[in-house]
Amino acid sequence: MSTVTWITARGLFGRRRFLLLLPLPLVLLGLAVLCRSLGVDPRNWGPPVLVGLGLAVVLPVVALIIGTGVLGAEIDDGTVVHILTKPLPRWQIVLPKLAVATGVTAVTAAVPLYVAGVLADSVRLGLALAAAAALGALAYSAFFLALSLVTRRPVLLGLVYVLIWEGLLGNFVSGTKVLSIQQYVIALADRIAPTGLLETSVSVPVASVMTALVSVGFTVLAIDRLRSFSVAGETS
Repeated sequence: MSTVTWITARGLFGRRRFLLLLPLPLVLLGLAVLCRSLGVDPRNWGPPVLVGLGLAVVLPVVALIIGTGVLGAEIDDGTVVHILTKPLPRWQIVLPKLAVATGVTAVTAAVPLYVAGVLADSVRLGLALAAAAALGALAYSAFFLALSLVTRRPVLLGLVYVLIWEGLLGNFVSGTKVLSIQQYVIALADRIAPTGLLETSVSVPVASVMTALVSVGFTVLAIDRLRSFSVAGETS
């Protein structure tokens, strides 16, 4: 598993798509610092920056770029053959890749969210956002990793989920929030550090259970899907 982890991390940081991760977190940090330095009331800039940008854009988009890339890119360019020919159980391939995707996503999103949370309210809010973002990173990564194994257009479908399901429908159709990872993250963060800056109709028990179900369920799906791949990298 350590070999797969190393190969995945090296491949991820060696691809140009990794450079796509940098602008969004920097924009989040820049806006938080700017608003704080100008003395803008956190109640005015907190929700749009922390939730509207941080949890609704930075976290899921970073997870989408990384989650679909740790295995999907290898399938596209054919290098997955080298892994599939190894006498390894498929879970020993999926879990290290999921760990790398989750770790990189968590760090990339949690650090700017922590700083923005501290600037907006307190260290407690910053830690709450970072912790909830880490859990969200796991759920998003499992979902997007599985998506890269069940479709040839994982990025497109991932964007549909993030922008339309969570972004558009989530704001107008309350029932869709129960199936929104973004809402789970908001609920968990608000439970750790209650504040008027974070609001959601999803309860903490529902958020906790659904986060676990999404993480485990899509990981199992990814493992099962990878078992159906032939040496040529195509589904059998």
